[in-house]
Amino acid sequence: MADNRGCSLGTAGWAFVTGGLLGAVAALLLAPQSGRQSREQLRGYARRAEEEVHELAEKASEVVDEALDKGRDFIKDKQTVLAEAVEAGHIAMHQEPGRLSGDRKG
Repeated sequence: MADNRGCSLGTAGWAFVTGGLLGAVAALLLAPQSGRQSREQLRGYARRAEEEVHELAEKASEVVDEALDKGRDFIKDKQTVLAEAVEAGHIAMHQEPGRLSGDRKG
């Protein structure tokens, strides 16, 4: 059984965004400022959170693309090995009757 205690990029990203939002809410509730200032500050937090989510999405996309490329390369390598094995099997099948008839003559 595999012990999977690590966290994925998505989990870490969500934890980061959630922590940031909770911190922003706490700061807004505890800071003595006007409603207008609070709204402006909240817009700033929202913009930064949006940028961070887009950055995380781009990184996740890059990781997926890299994994797909590695998978394609792996499959291509295995296809080559399999094709060579099949070809060797065909050659061996065609050589076997001649070898067997040669054994009978000797």
